[in-house]
Amino acid sequence: MSENQTEISSLGEFGLIRELTKSVELKNASSLKGVGDDAAVLDYSGKKTLVTTDLLLEGIHFDLTYVPLKHLGYKAAVVNFSDIYAMNGKPEQITVSVGISKRFTIEHIQELYEGIKLACEVYGVDLVGGDTSASVTGLIISITCIGSADESQIVYRNGAKETDLICVSGDLGAAYMGLQLLERERVASAGMKDFQPDFKGKEYILERQLKPEARKDIVQKLAENGILPTAMMDVSDGLSSELMHICSQSKTGCRIYEERIPIDYQTAVMASELNMNLVTAALNGGEDYELLFTIPLSMHEKIQQMEGIRIIGHMTKPDLGCALITRDGAEMELKAQGWNAFKA
Repeated sequence: MSENQTEISSLGEFGLIRELTKSVELKNASSLKGVGDDAAVLDYSGKKTLVTTDLLLEGIHFDLTYVPLKHLGYKAAVVNFSDIYAMNGKPEQITVSVGISKRFTIEHIQELYEGIKLACEVYGVDLVGGDTSASVTGLIISITCIGSADESQIVYRNGAKETDLICVSGDLGAAYMGLQLLERERVASAGMKDFQPDFKGKEYILERQLKPEARKDIVQKLAENGILPTAMMDVSDGLSSELMHICSQSKTGCRIYEERIPIDYQTAVMASELNMNLVTAALNGGEDYELLFTIPLSMHEKIQQMEGIRIIGHMTKPDLGCALITRDGAEMELKAQGWNAFKA
């Protein structure tokens, strides 16, 4: 970032918007009009419209002590894309609104937008509008993502059946362990001028926390193989919480197996260093943005041949409840211990 910082007041609200969006080019045919008028104009030509929104508050959802603004912008956009993919849809547009306190300069907000625009470029999404405001509580980011899907291809949370297989993409717990690493180094650096954090050998879990990716590739793989999930969510609040949401809305129970939960080596090493329970981190850590979905039992062989997807259990009758089967065969009730925005 340049040492010469420019106060936002020197441009004003509309000047800031022009500065942040002057390089934005629309890519999707559904984007008829983007930034620059009273509203964006979109045309989905008969497809169903999907809309999701996320609000991120400094001090609640992110700590700028260790989160680079460009990474924050990228992540803020991607987590919205992930919600659209979790409906088996295609994200096409976003609007971005930011609340900015006086300690931020134009260059700071440009860095944030660099991350947002990079995410849009990677995933083929158009930035079509938003708003800016002054804030007295730090940085506030609100992103709304608009997507589309054929009605017959939309996947909800309530379609799982009692005999369905439970699948998850990628691995779990890495983002949570990345956060624990960042917090450990933040505490260690307190009061030290030339502190150098120790991140060697832990690049993967850091990336999973600071720069997660939405699983567009998994949605494409499922479509290519003719697999339409019966229910699906992205893992933002933790595997246990998301699975219990699916069970509640589908009116089923579930059984998942400890030895089948996919966990990366760096995640396991970090959990050991911090003397934390690895399975608990994988079940409840959240922010992995992997896809959790159910499929008919008849798709077993087909799904087993697909890389990056693991069968971790099966749905059951609702009266059996939701449980984890441990490595020694014990049955433990699943509890929603993931992220709770209003928890004390």
